[in-house]
Amino acid sequence: MRNRLFPLVAFVMVLCMAGCTPSMQNVRQTNEVVEIYPDYKDVTVPVNIAPLDFEVLVDSDSKWGVRVIASEDTLDYYAEANVFSFDEGWWKNLLNKNTGQSIQFILCEREADGWKAYRPFSVHVAEEIDPYMTYRLIPPGYSLWKEMGIYQRHLESFEETAVYKNEQGKGNCVNCHSFCNRNPERMLFHFRSELAATYLFKDGRKEKLDTKTDHTLSALVYPYWHPSGDFVAFSVNKTFQFLHMKDPNRIEVCDDASDVVVYDVNRREVFTSGLLNSTDEYETFPTFSPDGKSLYYCSAHAVDSMPQQYQEVKYSLCRIGFDEENRTFGTEVDTIYSAPTEGRSVSFPRLSPDGRFLVYTLSDYGNFSIWHKDADLYMVDLATGDTQRLDILNSDNVESYHSWSSNSRWLVFSSRRENGLYTQPYIAYIDENGSPRKPFLLPQRNPKSFYEAQMNAYNIPELVNGKIEISSREIADFAINETAVQVE
Repeated sequence: MRNRLFPLVAFVMVLCMAGCTPSMQNVRQTNEVVEIYPDYKDVTVPVNIAPLDFEVLVDSDSKWGVRVIASEDTLDYYAEANVFSFDEGWWKNLLNKNTGQSIQFILCEREADGWKAYRPFSVHVAEEIDPYMTYRLIPPGYSLWKEMGIYQRHLESFEETAVYKNEQGKGNCVNCHSFCNRNPERMLFHFRSELAATYLFKDGRKEKLDTKTDHTLSALVYPYWHPSGDFVAFSVNKTFQFLHMKDPNRIEVCDDASDVVVYDVNRREVFTSGLLNSTDEYETFPTFSPDGKSLYYCSAHAVDSMPQQYQEVKYSLCRIGFDEENRTFGTEVDTIYSAPTEGRSVSFPRLSPDGRFLVYTLSDYGNFSIWHKDADLYMVDLATGDTQRLDILNSDNVESYHSWSSNSRWLVFSSRRENGLYTQPYIAYIDENGSPRKPFLLPQRNPKSFYEAQMNAYNIPELVNGKIEISSREIADFAINETAVQVE
């Protein structure tokens, strides 16, 4: 049931930004604190984010209101069953009028002779974020992969649509969605099992590619587009997984061998360098720099016996030059983070589009950090070389996959901080000096009930600058009816 604005009628609600009179009378201010879910207290949000609906975490039948104080407006909103659900039109106007400023929220509890006000909190409004986020929703059971799918969420509203669901094909596994410069018209993903191939979509062109060659370890795996759209870097991996009986990390995925290669989109050819496919190293998670002149990747010394030595495998963060015109690589490798020296392991390097910052995940060992409770986010300022642990973004549970917004001001990352089981997407503001702000959970209607009922993990959250227009049915028909083209 939607909340009411009292005493204003509905059509006035959207236009009330000219100034509203509060309706709560006899408000008694206190310094007491009341908890809310999600914790939106003192967060920084994009001007184009959906309403931050929240629930007051109290076990009582009290009536609750919130006084919203902005630059030119003061408005009282009331909860239904402790849940505040804000009108989308009113919320959009509120944020647009207060970009670069803070909005104050004062929670109030009904008393016999008035209202008890709790300690206020603020929400700061900053510049916009890309309007869409894509992610894969994965059931918790490791045998239920046939039920997963890739979805897109409109961040300015609560609309979620399926890009592709496994059930639409032949029980295949869809994974590793990736975009060139966050462009929805340049994307790719893999199917495994039935209909196995890499599916690449570029400016209206559709391709179904058989990417296993006689000279590579496997079909192409972890992707990252070159900013030109003409190349995609991939790892090729021989991996295996196993479950722990008692270890809190629950599951491991290990490389028995891995290399980094680059796929030429126009020639349908794979090429690499001897520095990227050594049998003495495991190379994985490639990432191009925003100018396309460098390729970053993770590299670990190979061990003699896997999985017995899986905890000894630790990945360094490396960089090599890339010449797109001649399709060649540099002759030397730079090490940004040295695992043998520093003692921990890097995964998921991602550079801000302005080229200033590089965020990566750091854990005790291995590269499957999405299950490692010790995994945290770190950031390198490439202009100064300074590294910082992003303490305000991290928790005592897993923080792992992450991606940047087009304007380099927002970072979306996956976290298991809620319960240690289900990965959820958090969004954080990072200013031009590299200072991060408190992250917030992806907004939902009736959020506590939504996330308690959501039995899927959010996997690989990626920001996208528009809606993916190709339909899931069109993707399924193409996958089923098209013959895969062999890459060279």
